[in-house]
Amino acid sequence: MIKYIKLLIILFAFSSCSKNIYKISERAYIKEARTLGKSLIKIIPDTINSEKIAVLKSQNFNLRKPNLIVIHHTDQASCQETFKTFALKRTQVSSHYVICDNGNITQMLNDLLRGWHAGGGSWGKNTDINSASIGIELDNNGEESFSDSQINSLLLLLKNLTDKYKIPLQNIVGHADIAPGRKVDPSALFPWKKLAENGFGIWYDETKLETTEVPENFDSSKALKFIGYNITNLEGGIYSFKLHFNPTDVSSSLSEKDKKILFLLLEEL
Repeated sequence: MIKYIKLLIILFAFSSCSKNIYKISERAYIKEARTLGKSLIKIIPDTINSEKIAVLKSQNFNLRKPNLIVIHHTDQASCQETFKTFALKRTQVSSHYVICDNGNITQMLNDLLRGWHAGGGSWGKNTDINSASIGIELDNNGEESFSDSQINSLLLLLKNLTDKYKIPLQNIVGHADIAPGRKVDPSALFPWKKLAENGFGIWYDETKLETTEVPENFDSSKALKFIGYNITNLEGGIYSFKLHFNPTDVSSSLSEKDKKILFLLLEEL
């Protein structure tokens, strides 16, 4: 009986501790948001050549807005595990949205806040992805298919975000796209084609694949770079490209089919 009571006490304490994680995270969020808000009220002038820059406040402004969406898979066991990861300060990671396997959407950051989901990466000339993007995490371990409920919720969320912020189609990408050679999410099982068919992201005209002839002077590396890939690590860039556009043949070298896909993609841009 005593052992049973002790067990109940331990379980209650664990449950309370777990709930407190989110209370602590919420309080910290509010405090930091207020601090950021207050910092916008004043302009602290810089000093150049021993002289302070003059300050004259204009009334014509608004908040900066995101122009990129980065899709991830969580690589964790459940949404609850991901929520906990993003709530704990020591993890130093966050994302704006989490979509569970059952389609439930949870927002964890205001869209206009800089999340910590992209790390080192680039897309086109943008080398500070966190500052320009919204991060969306899909509850998935990277080895399983994405559920219909999850993808349907993602499509609804993308519609909302792209309408609100006028995000270009080309700027709806995966973590692997912005971090070639370092990241592989949202895995080869992610339905990029379905997203494009619904108006989110780019895809190529598959009806032209068989008849397309790639010119002899076609520069595949430049094509990859034009789409947005960082080709400093060319093999990594090729791998990420194939993971997105030709996931049944993922490797670090381009096949003739890959070159045709690249050529056709340029027609869409």
